[in-house]
Amino acid sequence: MLIVDGVALPDPSEFSWGLQDISDSDSGRTEDTIMHKNRIGQKVTISLGWNNPTAEKTALILQAVNPEYISVNYPDAMAGHNLTKTFYVGDRSAPIKWWNVQGKIYTKLSFNIIEV
Repeated sequence: MLIVDGVALPDPSEFSWGLQDISDSDSGRTEDTIMHKNRIGQKVTISLGWNNPTAEKTALILQAVNPEYISVNYPDAMAGHNLTKTFYVGDRSAPIKWWNVQGKIYTKLSFNIIEV
């Protein structure tokens, strides 16, 4: 489903596609209550999550998305097919569910990727 810089990631448990409008700095409501959006662009945001990933899977995913910018091939909801775009990664979270001598399991690994 996701290829990051040529590396196929394990399929996520959660994938949520979003589209943000980027408005001009002069955007806003005027005194007549009309919104002047002045859209100057749009950017894709994808929320990703993996439920109960192993330590190995967590490390593989986090290492793949660690560069400042990443090239991601993903299924784009608006295009109706896969696209490749450049993204940066938001804050990452991976709370531990349990660990023992055999390894550890995380409750969830989650983060957003945002189009540059």
